[in-house]
Amino acid sequence: LERQLVLQNLMRERQTAMQIAWTREFLKYFGTFFGLSAVVLTAGAIKRKNPAVLLPMLPLSFVFSYQYDMGYGTLLQRIKGEAENILDTQSTLLELPKGPLTFEDLEKIRISQSKFFTEK
Repeated sequence: LERQLVLQNLMRERQTAMQIAWTREFLKYFGTFFGLSAVVLTAGAIKRKNPAVLLPMLPLSFVFSYQYDMGYGTLLQRIKGEAENILDTQSTLLELPKGPLTFEDLEKIRISQSKFFTEK
């Protein structure tokens, strides 16, 4: 059981590392897109003398900020803290509908599915 727990923890750490690495890689591409968009939209706003041309920068800046916080900021620490808070103070939110699955529930599902496949 201890080895299984260690293995599960290692897999979770690797998955989290992959998620952070993916976010950092995505940030490189999105950052380039964001920078080019900022330059082009600013030039367009100056040329047309219309600051409304810069409006697409608002949602793009939110996406860029989120991705940066995920890849290089403290977003994961804040998520972890909130998850710990939920586990400590709001554990009723974690309950499954109709309670946890039991062996009997699984057997009923397996039997009903096997009848479904044998009827066809």
